Amino acid sequence: MILTIRKFGDPVLKEKCNRINNLDCNFAGLVKNLADTMYNAPGIGLAASQVGILERLFICDLGDGLQVYVNAKIVATEGEDMNEEGCLSIPNIRVPVKRAKKVKITALNANGKKVTFVAEDLLAHVIQHEVDHLNGVLVLDKTDTENRRRALEELREHVQID
Repeated sequence: MILTIRKFGDPVLKEKCNRINNLDCNFAGLVKNLADTMYNAPGIGLAASQVGILERLFICDLGDGLQVYVNAKIVATEGEDMNEEGCLSIPNIRVPVKRAKKVKITALNANGKKVTFVAEDLLAHVIQHEVDHLNGVLVLDKTDTENRRRALEELREHVQID
């Protein structure tokens, strides 16, 4: 089932998500719905909070299959990288965001098994972007003042009624 992606201005996007204590029988269905929604958008990552579910869960697919992250935590970072980022919750807007080039992450996978690994480059950026969502942080909060102002102007233009 394709879920509704919450858009910029929706207060749920600024909320911190709750830790998931058990992967119950509804978990697989939720992951499938998130995946259907992400692929339909189309996007490469989606946090549960973006569809109004305040749980520490996100998914991504960079072309090598769906990855599921539960209660993800970035435990170390290395280097610095600047890239333009978009967001399914802020359509048609891209802003430069400074991120770590590498991140060490711990999380549970879709089977509830603890995983710890180092991600770099695009995967590192996506993980940081989605973990930000779980903490109520959007890309507009991570860009500089001038790019935020420009993006907000573009957003205002998109919502004007002709």
